[in-house]
Amino acid sequence: MKPGFRTRFEREASRGLAQMAAEVLVTEEDLIGLPSLLQRYLRRVGAVGMPRVQNFFVRFRGEMRRGHNAGWMKIQAEQYSFLGREPARLFLVKGTLSGLPFEGLHCFKGPTATMQVRVAALFQVVDAKGAEMDQGETVTMFNDMCLLAPATLLDADVTWEEGADMTLKGTLNYQGHRVSALLTFDEDGDLVNFISEDRFQSSDGKTYLRFPWS
Repeated sequence: MKPGFRTRFEREASRGLAQMAAEVLVTEEDLIGLPSLLQRYLRRVGAVGMPRVQNFFVRFRGEMRRGHNAGWMKIQAEQYSFLGREPARLFLVKGTLSGLPFEGLHCFKGPTATMQVRVAALFQVVDAKGAEMDQGETVTMFNDMCLLAPATLLDADVTWEEGADMTLKGTLNYQGHRVSALLTFDEDGDLVNFISEDRFQSSDGKTYLRFPWS
């Protein structure tokens, strides 16, 4: 019998947390050579003087839907992300679908991503994997780095191109995958949008549609 999603989630999280390295503080010198918009953003979020980010944990409450014409479902989710020797993104979500409880687990370990969803803890309705999943989760990882833990961008393999109207294009090379996004900042230096053409939508893990993702 396969372990439940919660068990797998906590097991992988414990493995990642055991890999903590010594703390290294972010300095002003670390920002030298970065685009001015990114330097300003990293200062604004308070990265300078704080430890470089090795991992982070987030809890979500919100809504999601399976497609453009589907209804919204209330969800709760937990996420661990690790940026060390064994990078990983673990995303555990639960909610209600057509009156039945469902639970899903995204695992992005190394270069490989998977997504599984079970209804009523018994019936597996999604088992997604493959090149589209790997690329899509790379975009999600990039978004997480920019929005949830910007200091991780200091150690990431990102090529930056400054654009017009407070925009910055970033191309991330991560675990053999290459994705790009356009970051937009406001006059205060806050990140207000992240748009990528490299992510896919799939409701069943078999059919993938490419849409702009923001």
